[in-house]
Amino acid sequence: MKIGYYPGCALHGSSLDYEKSVFACFDRLGIELAELEDWICCGATAAHSINHKLATALPARNLGIAGRMKLSEVLAPCPMCSMELLKASQTLSENEAVRVEMESVVELPLAAAPKVTNLIQILQQYGVDELVSKQQKKLDQWRPACYYGCLLTRPPKTLKFDDCEHPSSMETLLKALGAAPVEWNYKTECCGAGLTLCDAESVVRLSQKIIQNAIDHGANCIVVACPMCQMNLDMRQADVEKARGVKLNMPILYLSDLVGLALGLKEQELGMTRHFVACKPRA
Repeated sequence: MKIGYYPGCALHGSSLDYEKSVFACFDRLGIELAELEDWICCGATAAHSINHKLATALPARNLGIAGRMKLSEVLAPCPMCSMELLKASQTLSENEAVRVEMESVVELPLAAAPKVTNLIQILQQYGVDELVSKQQKKLDQWRPACYYGCLLTRPPKTLKFDDCEHPSSMETLLKALGAAPVEWNYKTECCGAGLTLCDAESVVRLSQKIIQNAIDHGANCIVVACPMCQMNLDMRQADVEKARGVKLNMPILYLSDLVGLALGLKEQELGMTRHFVACKPRA
C-alpha cells in the first residue's frame, strides 16, 4: 500500500510528534508514504477571503506534484490541509476554465487530481479486521472522548466521509481495538485554536468547556486527528487550569497514538513523550 504524503507546515514544524506517530503506525502496518516532492504551504489562512486565485493555486500545485509523481491518493493528516486540497480538487474538476488557468499558474497538468484522504480514511481503507489482526495490546484501559473538531467533517459537501454533526468513525476503529469511547456533547465543537494569538480568553473558555465535558462523561483521554486541536488542548491546558482554578490533567492523544499502542509500539516511538500532559489514562 503506497500513498502520497502531504505533511503541510504543521507536521514538519510544531507537530512533529504527529508525523512521528503516523509514520510509526504505518510502518508497522506496511503502508508506504511517499512525501510530495517540493510541496508548498496549502495556504490555509484568512487570506482566502482576499485572493481567491492564490487560494486555489497553492493547493493546486501540490495536487499537480502528486500527479507528476503518479500518485493516485494523497494523505493529508491535517484537516485544514486536506480541506484546502479537496476544495481545490473540486474546483478544478467542476470548472475547466479555472483548471486551464491554474495549469498555467502552477506549470503542471491538473486534469487528473489524486484522491485526498485523512488519517481516519486510510485506516478505514486498510480495514478494521486487518487492523485487529495486527493488534498486540488491548486498549481496555482507555476511555477516549473522540474529538473531531470543527474541520475534520466540514464543510460536509466537500468532506463526505462521516456525519458532520454526529461522526462515529474514530469510535468504530477504537472500539474494535478494545477501547471504550464515551458519548459526550462537544465532539465537533471548535476548540478556538485559530484565536490563539488574538483572543486568548476565548481559547481558554472553549478549551475548558471541551475538556470538562469529556471529564464529566467519564473520559480518561481525548483523541484527535488534527495537529491544531492537539496542540491547543494539550499545550493550553496549563493556561486553562491557572485561569479557571481547576485541575484537568487530561491527556490529548492523536488517533495514531492509540492505534500505535494497540500495535505494540512504545510511547517514545510514537512521539508521545513530546506531549505536555502525560499520556497516561486520567485517574
